Amino acid sequence: MLLWLTLTILWSTICWADTMYGNGKGRYFSSPPEDEKGITGIRVSVSPTGIIRSIQVRSAGNWSEKYGISVGHSHEFNLFVGEYITEVYGSYRIYIRYLVLYTNFGRVATYGKKGGQSFDEYSDQFGKVLTGVFGQYQALGITGIGFKWDYPSESVPLPDLT
Repeated sequence: MLLWLTLTILWSTICWADTMYGNGKGRYFSSPPEDEKGITGIRVSVSPTGIIRSIQVRSAGNWSEKYGISVGHSHEFNLFVGEYITEVYGSYRIYIRYLVLYTNFGRVATYGKKGGQSFDEYSDQFGKVLTGVFGQYQALGITGIGFKWDYPSESVPLPDLT
């Protein structure tokens, strides 16, 4: 009985803190813990058929390694001071096919071609922002992706846009 109870607790949804979208087959990746202070830029490489091939994040001026396969042209999205990614929308089939990043400044970055199963990810707590990415990739691109949400490391005053 104790063994059954232990296994039930270990496999409950309470233990799964992060959700990964997609099939999630292949080599695992995760942005380093030092990147969890806040993302300041993202590079995404997309195939001509709309498959997300790789993703790279910048934190504190330093780019992470490229997660996925290193082919094709990357599209870079740089954030302003005080700007954070607050929501990610996307879709997948065998590979991640579509990513849309939304910021607290109302800016949007779109990558790939919509198709397949869709997902919409954002923090469940007000004020948390995208601080990391993780997932898996194979020969043609990213097969699964998930997102880490936390409070930004510093309170940076928003610029006066008036």
